[in-house]
Amino acid sequence: MESNKELHISTINDSIYVAKSNGTQVNYFLFPEYEIHYNRIAPHTIQEWHFHQYIEETLIIVSGKLNCKWIKSDKQIEEMTVQKNDVIRVGNSIHTFENNTDEDTEFIVFRFVPDGHDKKQLIKNDKHIVDLNNLNFPLDKQ
Repeated sequence: MESNKELHISTINDSIYVAKSNGTQVNYFLFPEYEIHYNRIAPHTIQEWHFHQYIEETLIIVSGKLNCKWIKSDKQIEEMTVQKNDVIRVGNSIHTFENNTDEDTEFIVFRFVPDGHDKKQLIKNDKHIVDLNNLNFPLDKQ
């Protein structure tokens, strides 16, 4: 696995901007193992129904409200309105998002391909405090 040792900042100018016909504007930030989208969905618009076979898609609402609809295993449509700071983990569900308000809704999407391994402990514990008086880079030795 390639280590990313340097901090990198991506600006909005580094993203790929797409204005979709369904009323969604997206800035795509693409990285080798994941991507992040900054989305704005216009008032009174709905995205097409879709699903993802391999990727995990997780959304966090930044502003506004979003009506989330998905089809359950019994083929019934479920829906819930989410708002600022709510998180949606889509999984492989057939789903759509609708902005049925008079304001733009903004949300961030994290997309990656999971490998089936539980990494919660690694993620929770992978922070190493650095003493700037005794600076060394342990990752350089790998």
